[in-house]
Amino acid sequence: MAAEQPATRIPRIGLTGGIASGKSTVARLFAGLGVPVIDTDELAREVVQPGSAGLAEIVAAFGPEVLDAGGTLDRRRLRTRVFADPAARVRLEAITHPRIEAATLAAAARAGGPYQLLVVPLLVEAGFDRHVDRVLLVDCAPETQLRRLLARDAEDPAQARRMLAAQLDRASRQRHADDIIRNEDEAAQTLQAQVQALHRRYLALADAAQSGPPAAH
Repeated sequence: MAAEQPATRIPRIGLTGGIASGKSTVARLFAGLGVPVIDTDELAREVVQPGSAGLAEIVAAFGPEVLDAGGTLDRRRLRTRVFADPAARVRLEAITHPRIEAATLAAAARAGGPYQLLVVPLLVEAGFDRHVDRVLLVDCAPETQLRRLLARDAEDPAQARRMLAAQLDRASRQRHADDIIRNEDEAAQTLQAQVQALHRRYLALADAAQSGPPAAH
């Protein structure tokens, strides 16, 4: 579960889920309700832009072959490499995760709002749950994830299975969640209804945080 946070701070909801579970769709629905959304996938691209220290460190670790012809990180090529080599994945995460974490917290400090949604695929694995007040899991069956991943990214089936296997298993994600959105092949209005119900709950949480006494330190 999420760590305790000071009651006077804007509540942060950590949105997570396995690959191709529907996190981006859920985040867009919250954004449509006026909730500030901070997406670490977007920040992950920013911290490895051409000319950045992050990209220079990746090239030093993995070689210039991880760049495309324009000098930009070839994310697909690097992804194929690190999911085939667990040690390489650990090395990459040691480079990128601290930078993504710092960028996320800086964005949250600027974002305002009654509460904030932080979209972090590896929320639990990276220990980022210590920065949020509640963990919201977008959940679906592994078979659904695989089908969506193959359709969305045209991944090789073996590579897609390696990507799924590298993530926290479904049961562990559920154990760490405070709230769960079920996202199998449901109608759009069903997903919207789940988001709206949680939005009301989080607004109440935000109201309580603002009106309650400061948390003990």
